[in-house]
Amino acid sequence: MPRTSINGKVNLAVDLGDPFLNHVVDGFFKIGTLKKMCKEDAYWGTVAGLYVGLEYGVERLRGTRDWKYAMVGGALTGALVSAVGNNNRDKIVLDAITGGAVATAAEFISYLT
Repeated sequence: MPRTSINGKVNLAVDLGDPFLNHVVDGFFKIGTLKKMCKEDAYWGTVAGLYVGLEYGVERLRGTRDWKYAMVGGALTGALVSAVGNNNRDKIVLDAITGGAVATAAEFISYLT
């Protein structure tokens, strides 16, 4: 069960009975509550929850944990977030590539530390 510390003051344990949902909510709280809760924070918290959920889902489907799950999760998140506010197919593809690249780079950096 993921445990989240909000602003270093509140320790929150999330258990929705499903590991997938637990990771999504945990991702939302980790990113969405770093600052005061406002529209932008809720947006980034939702994006983070979507990414963590997709990443976890891809990991479960593949049955392995490597850089590829981060790339696919980032690409899917980039495409979905872009598609919500954009009808330009080229922009959606570009955002999917960017999301995949950023997630893959973050995964490689985490291996170095």
